[in-house]
Amino acid sequence: MSRPVPAFWQDLLPPGTLPGGAADGYADAYPAGLPDGREIALPIRPLPEGGGAAVASLILNQASFAVEDALADRVAALLAGAAVEVVVAVPTLGLTLANAVARRLGHRRLVPLGTSRKFWYDDALSVPVTSITSPGAGKRLYLDPRTVAVLAGRRVAVVDDVLSTGATLLSVLDLLAQADVAPAAAAFAMVQGDRWRPRLAASPHAGLAIHGAVATPRLRAGPDGRYRPAP
Repeated sequence: MSRPVPAFWQDLLPPGTLPGGAADGYADAYPAGLPDGREIALPIRPLPEGGGAAVASLILNQASFAVEDALADRVAALLAGAAVEVVVAVPTLGLTLANAVARRLGHRRLVPLGTSRKFWYDDALSVPVTSITSPGAGKRLYLDPRTVAVLAGRRVAVVDDVLSTGATLLSVLDLLAQADVAPAAAAFAMVQGDRWRPRLAASPHAGLAIHGAVATPRLRAGPDGRYRPAP
């Protein structure tokens, strides 16, 4: 019989609520810390690659509104000095965050990307896309041709829920480049590990400013079954 899944990860917790640490390891949740000391307990999910590899998982549309608000507040604060004029929202889990961030920045709208092809879309404004949580092939990312004029000549920021391998971010940047748009920054609710760094550095988009409300390491299970930051 499996253990019931704890629900506390959907809320903000006082500092030090979760037991464990980098040395002792974590059992089933990782505390992602905000600058003010509050923590978000994120469930630890083993990765399909095996070998004990795992990540702390943030599923933003399952979190409490307090968590959503805290992350949106932080992302908006990180972008406040970048003079961003338009927020580009990455589907699916980045849409809610981007909406909240754009409102906090005083914008009257945002530009959402899509994964569902509408009949008026142009295939020239699309790219294939994968992510750590949805690795299957065949998915595409689209930019509505009518939104290109909204982006033209403006300072743009990409907003998404999680940055992990960088695969989705690079797809977004390649798509925007097709519309002659070079974002000034990209911001995330969570930056997960560092595997994205070499991919971004080796791409035509090296130098893009990256911001994260919280940061978590990639994890690996030890012989005791507890998870610690992977080397």
